[in-house]
Amino acid sequence: MKLICYPTGSTPPRIRPAPSTRAWMDKTQQAYAYRCLPLNIANAHGWEILSPAGFSAEWDGSEGLDSVTVKGDEGDSNLPISHFGHGILTFHTHALFKTEPGYALFVGGSTNSMKDGLHPLSGIIETEWAPYTFTMNWKFTRPRHPVRFERDEPFCMFYPIQSEAVSVTEPEIRDLDTDPDLQAPYVEWMDSRENFLENLKKSEPSAVSLKWQKNYYRGLMPDGSPGADGHVTKMQPRPFYDYRISKKSVIHDNEEDN
Repeated sequence: MKLICYPTGSTPPRIRPAPSTRAWMDKTQQAYAYRCLPLNIANAHGWEILSPAGFSAEWDGSEGLDSVTVKGDEGDSNLPISHFGHGILTFHTHALFKTEPGYALFVGGSTNSMKDGLHPLSGIIETEWAPYTFTMNWKFTRPRHPVRFERDEPFCMFYPIQSEAVSVTEPEIRDLDTDPDLQAPYVEWMDSRENFLENLKKSEPSAVSLKWQKNYYRGLMPDGSPGADGHVTKMQPRPFYDYRISKKSVIHDNEEDN
């Protein structure tokens, strides 16, 4: 599937594949947070747009456009602005994105990243048809608390979603015993988990050496048999390929041939 970024200025935004690492996860004891595969996959599930400049921002608690002040490290260029008031900080992406029919973009802050005093606002953009750019907005959560963005710090994360997936979904609640093929391995897993945690508390050598149960991480059923064929242990989004540079190179080569 194609996801195209059309820069709206002379310089395209700085976009990178989202990394699976997070600073706070690095600091957990023995980096145990990385044992949670869903966190790792979500961290890298898309692309990040990086801030072109370092700056500090603060909200005074009022609702006007002048309630937010932004001070850049190197002047006033490439900085977010107060566009809506109400303590909202607005970043321009300087790009128009296009997805294939049936897909939109989910836009928000970097997954599982936190910033004290500022919260990212999420949106879904109909990029399959809309000839409009979008902004990335953050809401201050408390006044008179300065926040920082460093140069090349991500201010936006995005990834494609199926446009109608939610509206066509038929959610239901059922008793687990109506699906014996699901209930049996679930009960087996719960029993093994309770035993493992109890043995871990007792410092049983087998549990201590294992540290944590890895069946989900490895894509295995509770009995050790293979789970789904499509189990993912690492998300690796591709970097954006700059087609403009490639096209210029081809044109240049053709001119030399002539």
